[in-house]
Formats: sequence, structure tokens, C-alpha cells
Amino acid sequence: MTQSKFYKPIPLKDRVKDFFQSLLFWKGRKKGMIHTRDITWKDIRKVFFPRNFYEKYQYLGSVPYNEAGPIFEAMEPLVIFMDYKAKPWWCPRWFLRFLHLFGMDNSIVRVRNRFLSKLTEKITGYIMLMDYKTKWQVYDLRISVVGNRQVQNLANAIESRYYEVGYRIDLAEKLKELDPDTKYNSGYTLSSMKAELERLGHEEYIN
Repeated sequence: MTQSKFYKPIPLKDRVKDFFQSLLFWKGRKKGMIHTRDITWKDIRKVFFPRNFYEKYQYLGSVPYNEAGPIFEAMEPLVIFMDYKAKPWWCPRWFLRFLHLFGMDNSIVRVRNRFLSKLTEKITGYIMLMDYKTKWQVYDLRISVVGNRQVQNLANAIESRYYEVGYRIDLAEKLKELDPDTKYNSGYTLSSMKAELERLGHEEYIN
């Protein structure tokens, strides 16, 4: 690939200096728009002795921190499957956490050391959980993930299932408000509950 005429190669001395500076865990660096965080002994402890789900799988990106609630229950299988696909059998998980810390600053956007960052991507196939959040409704879960077709398909299936279950609960609660004696609960199908809402004249509750 042809280099831009504005490209100036970084001298070897500066590259070596940059590499060793990036390994100094007690000091972050700021160069122009780029800023890296200070790495503490607590960060080192998390690499070798993780205490919870988040610390164990943090190398995969935006892993759920709170282990309570329906979102964690929905996301947990995805994270475990991503770990299965990202971690080769020969590579210990602590090494991936080490690379994520010193190569990517435990971030999905920052690069602390380009060589270690590229090595992380090479080993894991750049399988990464970028973001997850609810949007228009509490059950409208959106998952942003980088991975192969299987990872993408699982994320899509979790989104669909989370929406369906949450929507059924929402409709069941609305039916209960409209008719306290209704037989409908969240175990009924969406089509049957929508039909009941139409019968009651409350189509506005139907998405």
C-alpha cells in the first residue's frame, strides 16, 4: 500500500521508548488528543486474581458489571460464549486480561500500546462486546458486538427473546389494569393478548 506523502516514519529510538513507557503501570501518558489512564496495583490484581464476573471477562470489552437483574441474566450466556470463541485453548485468560490492560488500557476505544493491542486482536479474532443498553422500552435491549456469525446470531437471538418476554409482561400488566379478572398473563402469546386489547378497544397499547 502506498504511503501518504505526509507520512513520517517514527524513529526506532522513539518506538522503543514508547513501548517501555507503555509498560510503566504507575503512570498514564498524555500526548496531544491521546490520554492513557494510570494503572494501579488494583488493576494488576484484577489481571491475576479476578474476584467477579466483570473482572474475569473484562478483556472482552463492555462486560456487565452488576450481576443482579434480568439484563445480566440475558447477557451472561453471550459473554461466556464470546469467551469460548475468543480464548484459544493454549492461552490462559490472565494473559488476555494482561494484554487488554497494557495494550488497550482496559478500554474499547483507547490504545496504550499498539503492538500489544494488535496482539490481542490477533489472538482473540477481535471478538469484542462494544455496548449494550435498553432504548425505547425497558425490554428493548440493544447489543453492539464484534464477532463472527455465531456471536452475531446469538446476540440477535438474545435481543429478540428479551424483547418478546418483556413485551408479554408489559401487555399482561396492561390487561390486568383494564380488567382485574382477566385470564391473561405473561404466559400467553403476544397475538392472543393483542387480540384481547383490540377487543377491549385499547389498540394504543399495541406496538
